[in-house]
Amino acid sequence: MANRVVPNPREAHPDAFHVSGPRNVTSLNWRDLISSSWKDPKYKRTVIACFIQAVYLLELDRHEKRAPDNALAPNWWIPFKYKLTKTLIDERDKSIFGAILEWDQSAALADLVLIRPSGAPRAVLVLRGTLLRSPTMRRDIEDDLRFVAWESLKGSVRFKVTLETLKSICETYGSSNVCIAGHSLGAGFALQVGKELAKQGIYVEAHLFNPPSVSLAMSLKNIGEKAEYVWSRVKSVLPYGKEAKVSNDVDKTSAVASKSWMSRLPRSGSGLKDASVVGITKWIPHLYVNNSDYICCYYNDTNGTAEKVVDKENVGGQIAAKLFVVSKEKQKFLEAHGLEQWWSSDAELQQVIHNSKLISRQLSSLYTSTPSRIVTIVKAL
Repeated sequence: MANRVVPNPREAHPDAFHVSGPRNVTSLNWRDLISSSWKDPKYKRTVIACFIQAVYLLELDRHEKRAPDNALAPNWWIPFKYKLTKTLIDERDKSIFGAILEWDQSAALADLVLIRPSGAPRAVLVLRGTLLRSPTMRRDIEDDLRFVAWESLKGSVRFKVTLETLKSICETYGSSNVCIAGHSLGAGFALQVGKELAKQGIYVEAHLFNPPSVSLAMSLKNIGEKAEYVWSRVKSVLPYGKEAKVSNDVDKTSAVASKSWMSRLPRSGSGLKDASVVGITKWIPHLYVNNSDYICCYYNDTNGTAEKVVDKENVGGQIAAKLFVVSKEKQKFLEAHGLEQWWSSDAELQQVIHNSKLISRQLSSLYTSTPSRIVTIVKAL
């Protein structure tokens, strides 16, 4: 292909596109792109998963100080006629946690693709998940703990940056031409940011791979009382500068913060049945889950404990989602949670339209503010 970087055969980095990327999209031509590709859900899932992999690699390229001519990330978007226009950076540690990829008209014209294919977004905002590499993992784990403890990422610096960025590209291209996607923690951000815009009547196509489910947090309902202890243990093993000191204000707020966070959630008749709730019920994200992945498997738990617990919370309307479940035998966690499965040629998915109380419960968490205890701990970092 004219615009694809040809790999050196001697370079066999395991994250190189020609090594671990999809095998069934390497010979696309203009007829494929225009006539069918982006209308094919499998192709769209493959491309978007590759875009998310590119964000992981943008951060790893930064770690390894790779120059543009040997960076791994670009080959994960170039074959699909997209270009990098912006990276989302956490100013606290300068890590890259997201990126905007836009349709590259000049690259498309070079391969005789005269128009953007139907179904191909003008811009895709993609977000990576947790990267267990120093020093990036410190801020990633901070948000992981935020979600596990309080089921909301709204208090995160990254939430604000992501929301502002998504609003900006929607204003530029129109929400119908924009897509947001993420994996793992990134899927959690994409889900909650997408919902925040839906409350305002702005509907963005969303593709969420292995999104964290609230039932994982619900199974740890006592974490609020132990958050300070857990975080202090995690800090002690993180190789990141000097230890932060938790403010004395923690003691003053602990009594309030350690109360069940379930009581903070909005109830029926608490003002939620307004235009914003009507808005989010019209928004239908795409969720990709694996039943062997304990982080996201509860989204497919329609009759089990998760659904029964969620049923206790009446949030004034359920959220629909297109749920895609891997139909494989039980897998090891790392494989089941991995991103590579979503562009694998042997991936077999079952689709259900899921009017899930669990999804409603997940989305309802944004109506609450971040507890003061977590704010105090995070500020101390």
